Amino acid sequence: MAGNTGGPWGGGGNSGNGGGDGGDKQRGNGGPPKPPGRGGGDKPPIPEIDELVKRGQEQLRVLMGGRGGGDRTNGGGGGTGGSGGPALTRGTIGLAAVAAVVVWGVASFYTVRPEQQSIELFLGKFSSVGTEGLNFAPWPVVTAEVFDVTTNRTEELGVRRSGGDNDGLMLTTDENIVDIDFQVVWNIKDAKDFKFELRDPEAAVRAISESAMREVIAQSELAPILNRDRGLVEEQVNDLIQQTLDNRNSGINVLRVNVNKVDPPSRTVNVTDAKGVTKTVSVVDAFRDVQAAEQERDRLERQADAYANRKTAEARGESATLLEAAEGYRAREVNGAIGEASQFEAVLTEYQAAPDVTRKRLYLETMEKVFGNVDKIILESQKDGGGQGVVPYLPLNELRRSGGSN
Repeated sequence: MAGNTGGPWGGGGNSGNGGGDGGDKQRGNGGPPKPPGRGGGDKPPIPEIDELVKRGQEQLRVLMGGRGGGDRTNGGGGGTGGSGGPALTRGTIGLAAVAAVVVWGVASFYTVRPEQQSIELFLGKFSSVGTEGLNFAPWPVVTAEVFDVTTNRTEELGVRRSGGDNDGLMLTTDENIVDIDFQVVWNIKDAKDFKFELRDPEAAVRAISESAMREVIAQSELAPILNRDRGLVEEQVNDLIQQTLDNRNSGINVLRVNVNKVDPPSRTVNVTDAKGVTKTVSVVDAFRDVQAAEQERDRLERQADAYANRKTAEARGESATLLEAAEGYRAREVNGAIGEASQFEAVLTEYQAAPDVTRKRLYLETMEKVFGNVDKIILESQKDGGGQGVVPYLPLNELRRSGGSN
């Protein structure tokens, strides 16, 4: 027997008494030879690295719920590993419980950033609105949904966007057809309304936007839409879409409406003139010709208006000048007449008071006026009628004129 012969395990008698039957059988069958020097009775045996690794693996396997393998390696009896079938240990149950708690916590806690809004559902029904920061929703009874309310979402509408032949073709109030491509930029204003009020928010925005654009175009004429009223159309459509969405409590905020293209329909039509000649023309080219003619008409009208305004202003200025001159003349003549009448009345008063004196004064003043500016020679009459006796005189008038000229 090995125990009796003192094999490499040393102390064979003790080993044969301890342990189970299996260990005895393994060692009784002569097992793997041990390195020399480990079987002595003086020093304890040093386990090998492989054995330590195997023991570690065995313990980990037991913790994970596996079957103990001590009997397979060492052939030892006893312990739980010796029984067959899976076994649940306390460690396994604890590890599973910890994992479940961790998973539940991860599923229950969530974070709401400043650019987000969240709503919590209790058994699928609205419960509350989450606040900014860390929130707790005990899953699975309470679930949370987080919405990014700052992300701009865009809906494209028009012929090129949807691919339809008639999409984007709209009728104006002057019975013209216009081809419009536009986009609606929106974001979420209220997460609760956005979640529960509309079944398909994107489809609702597209439908409402197209309806609003058709309504605005139907109230406008073609030429202003093509030229100067694009901004006005965008503003009106934006307001109308927002009003409709608010009436439905959609929780959607329309940021802007961008009209990308406004043109006549890009099609060709057959046109027959007065001579019966039929030709194919492009609607766009024909419309551009009409626009060019209208612009030329407008240019000529503006020139005519400018000429008419200039001439009218000149005539009005001349008329005002003549009116002012006539008014001045009237005032001057009236004032002169009033002055002469006043002077006559004053002379009349004086004449009535002293007729001879007044008559003589008037005579002298009249003679002064008559002879004041003429050259005159005064001849002294002869008392005896001889006609002699010319008195030389001093020509004062000539002297004054010569002096003034010098």
